Amino acid sequence: MNDEQLLRYSRHILLDEIGVEGQERLLNATALIIGAGGLGSPAALYLAAAGVRRITLADGDTVDLTNLQRQILHTQDRLGQPKALSGQVALRAVNPEVQVTAITARLAGDTLEALVADADVVLDCCDNFATRHAVNRACVRWRKPLVSGAAIRFAGQLAVFDSRSAHTPCYHCLFPEGEEVEELRCAVMGVFAPLTGMIGTMQAAEALKLIAGCGEVVLGRLWLLDGLSMAWRSVKFGKDPQCPVCSPASVS
Repeated sequence: MNDEQLLRYSRHILLDEIGVEGQERLLNATALIIGAGGLGSPAALYLAAAGVRRITLADGDTVDLTNLQRQILHTQDRLGQPKALSGQVALRAVNPEVQVTAITARLAGDTLEALVADADVVLDCCDNFATRHAVNRACVRWRKPLVSGAAIRFAGQLAVFDSRSAHTPCYHCLFPEGEEVEELRCAVMGVFAPLTGMIGTMQAAEALKLIAGCGEVVLGRLWLLDGLSMAWRSVKFGKDPQCPVCSPASVS
């Protein structure tokens, strides 16, 4: 690190759990953020501010007036722009050192596989189960840690999946693909603006801990937040030995 970086990241360096070595890991890391909306906005801003060297921001949507109530990456003057490009502008303003790649399409297929393979950590900030399951399969295949968040109405949730350990569950173990699950969208159900900031910020915290190698991440636990009462509860879950995605037979 040069003198300017030592000053910029000094409050991290002062933390014994991070220090110079942990900050160096952040400065050499690559994060893939899927979704530049309510969750992806705070997550991306904090990763950029913390000095994560390369951030790939993927979102196939454009900035709409209804987004501005909670999606803090975007501004009034960038209405109509692709969210990934709008986010790129915002992140570069926060930290010019960060290399931000904008993907203005919904990730799938070989592109998704290549980006996951290149990342040190993946943040699932999207809003549909098809993408969530595709991202999970890629993370299991390439053994990459996945930080998943969701927010709707006043309810938020957070979980971390790390297939680098053979004993930890994946997203499919918790939410099996193909089951009858109601997919709720902010466009029709509404969402409390600060809730997305709270969950997205926690996603950033878990991602930074994974990269820096500090603290305890929330493996095997689904954290649920009731934004009306500000009550948290934690639900433990385990690996499905018959999981078609992460069981030894499936992975091999």
